[in-house]
Order: sequence, then structure tokens, then C-alpha cells
Amino acid sequence: MALASRISRLSAPPPADDRLLDDHRFRALLSDDDWGRLPLAIWRRFSTRFADGKTVVYVGEVDQVEFSRIGWWLAQLARSIGGPLPISEDTKLPAIVSVTEDAGSGGQVWTRIYARRDRFPQVIHSAKRFCGPTGLEEYVGFGVVMALRVSVVAQALRFTSAGYFLQIGPIRFALPAWLTPGELTVTHADLGGGAFRFTLDVIHPRHGRLVRQSAVFKEAAP
Repeated sequence: MALASRISRLSAPPPADDRLLDDHRFRALLSDDDWGRLPLAIWRRFSTRFADGKTVVYVGEVDQVEFSRIGWWLAQLARSIGGPLPISEDTKLPAIVSVTEDAGSGGQVWTRIYARRDRFPQVIHSAKRFCGPTGLEEYVGFGVVMALRVSVVAQALRFTSAGYFLQIGPIRFALPAWLTPGELTVTHADLGGGAFRFTLDVIHPRHGRLVRQSAVFKEAAP
């Protein structure tokens, strides 16, 4: 589809459900060429701004979780800062992601819920803020901040860690490489029909892939 045609479709009057296709926060982190290579469905997901406090919910299923031995221990240790990584290998179970606008910070609050067999679900909270050296950061709790770099790879949107920090009030310290898990990437790939694949990889420069998680989601019916 021609770029002009796609822009025209995005400029259509917004539906009357607190959604507006006027969110340029993610668009501003990419070049025109990179943004133009994304499928229309990804444009829409990352160009929709909700009213403050409103939430969009995605439902789906985790279909892959893999740990190396070091990766499994890393995921368990990370529970001390809120558990931002998957902690079990359970698959074929429901998963829910909610994204809530936070006008106070100008960012978004993300909540991920992963069902587990015979145990309580794992709940992960984080906040995306459009600030910092790369223009996007994710707060995972207990003062831990991860800068994110955004790129387009094979028509998918990719978020790659670009440094980890510990923030105590107004003071921020860069964490040395030996205290970090290595490179973390999250990929959002459109699958058509309203579905998309979320993939998380943690790759250490010395120990290789530590963690991989993959799940397929669709937006929940209003």
C-alpha cells in the first residue's frame, strides 16, 4: 500500500471511544523510512493515544519459554526487583497485557499477567516514559531503569536495551556491565487478522541467550 494512502487512512476521523490516532511519541523515535516500513496494523497500535486513565487490553497465549541454566537463576533473582522476566516454562496458558495512559508522567503503565499451572499468575508491572538519552525508558521497579532504543527489523518493531540505571530520587547511576543481564530485546511483529507476536530475548555477551519468551495476542473486544 502506498505511503500516502496509509497516511490518509490514519487521518480518518477517530472513533468515539476515547481513542485518537494522534500519538506521535513512538513515531518520533524512528526515521521516516523506518516508520514507513511498518505494517499498517503496527502503525495503528502505536499511534493510538487513550484518554488519561483509559486502558487497552490484549489477550493471548504464551507459546514458548526457554531458559539457559544461568537465565533461570537470573529470572528468579530478578523477582527481588518486581520480577520483570518470566519465571516459569509454562506454555499454552492465557496471558493478558494492559496498557494505561498516565498523563502525570506523559507515559504509559504496562501490566502483564501470565497464567501458571497450579500456581498464582505472574504479574509484571512497568512504566514506559518518553525521556532519557534514547527518548524512551522503562521503569521496572525498585529504582531500576532501562533505556530503550527503537528500530524496525523485517517489518517488526524492536525495542533494544541501551543501558541500565539505578535511580534514587533525582540521582541516577549507570550500572556496570557485569551487573546487567546483557542485551534485552522485545519484538512486536504483526501476524495479520488483528494478531501480533511479542518476543522477548535476553542475550549475554559471554553466556549467549539466557531467556526467550514468545506469545501471540489480540486486542480484547470492547
